[in-house]
Amino acid sequence: MYLEIVSPEATLFSGEVTSVAVPGVNGDFEMLNNHAPIVSILKEGVVKISGNIELNEEVQDKFTKGEKDTTLLKISSGTIEMKDNKIIVLAD
Repeated sequence: MYLEIVSPEATLFSGEVTSVAVPGVNGDFEMLNNHAPIVSILKEGVVKISGNIELNEEVQDKFTKGEKDTTLLKISSGTIEMKDNKIIVLAD
């Protein structure tokens, strides 16, 4: 599935991933391929991205490496939409 993470300053990431876990206002949840369409508000926490992630040099300092093939991004709030295997995260 395709993930795009956009902040007010720039597009932080766009590319293929295997899963994305986010801090929803009603609890953390994870999306895999063919997940049902969803729109949710995000709270402060960590977005966990699984897959072979290649980051641009300009944004590498915003991300940290987690266990195995997981990449982490701290956010203070945001919105997420998933539809037709495309996830868009608008993150602050």
